[in-house]
Amino acid sequence: MHVTLKLLRYNPEADRAPHWESYRLEADPMDRVLDLLHKVKWETDGTLAFRRSCGHAICGSCAMMINGVNRLACKTLVKDLNTDTITIEPIRGLPVEKDLIVDMEPFFKAYKAVKPYFINNDPPPARERLQSPEEREIFDEGTKCILCAACTTSCPVFWVNGTYIGPSAIVNAHRFIFDSRDQGNAERFEALSGGGGVWRCRTAYNCTEACPREIPVTHLIEEVKRAIMFNHV
Repeated sequence: MHVTLKLLRYNPEADRAPHWESYRLEADPMDRVLDLLHKVKWETDGTLAFRRSCGHAICGSCAMMINGVNRLACKTLVKDLNTDTITIEPIRGLPVEKDLIVDMEPFFKAYKAVKPYFINNDPPPARERLQSPEEREIFDEGTKCILCAACTTSCPVFWVNGTYIGPSAIVNAHRFIFDSRDQGNAERFEALSGGGGVWRCRTAYNCTEACPREIPVTHLIEEVKRAIMFNHV
C-alpha cells in the first residue's frame, strides 16, 4: 500500500511559522509510524527532526500527535489507523524546538516538584523495608509511567494554564503517596495543593485515553485528591 505522511515541520533557524509538508511512501500495514519517519529521514529528507530511542514503547521518547491523538510512534501500526493519510504533529503545550521535538524541561520541572522518590527518615532496617502484596498493589498502576508526556500534553488545562503541574506528575506522586513505607506526603501535598496543583484537573479523561501504558490516569488523580482532602491514605 501507499500512504501520505503529512508532517508539521518547523525549523526556528529558517521558518517564521510551522508549515505542513507531505511525503508519499510505500508502506506495509504492519509498519510502525516510527518506521515511516525513519524512511523519510534516511531516504528522503535528512533534516527531519524527531526523538526516538528504544523503539519498544518503553522509553517514551517518540510521543507525538498522530491523526490528532497523542500516541507513541513506535507502538502505532499503519493498519490500526485505517487511513492512507497520516498526519503527525508535535505534542501540544510544550515549546517546539524543531519539527516534532519539543522542550521537555517544563514537563520534568513539574515531575521533580512532587518529589518522585522514596522518602523515609527512620533508621534503615537490617534488611529491606517490608510491605504486603496488598499494600504494593495499591500503587501498582502508577509504577507503569514511562514519562512520555502523552497524558500531560493531551490535557486542555495544561495547554492553557502555564502553572498546572499536569497528569503525569500527579501519577508519579501517587506512586509514593500510597506507598506504605514512604514518609514524604506532607511535602508532596504542599506541591500538589497550590494553584497549579491537582485541583486544576477538570476530569476530562483525555489523559487516560492518551496513555500508551493504559494507566487509569484520571482515577489515580481522583485518589490523590481524596488523599489530600482527608489528609490520609
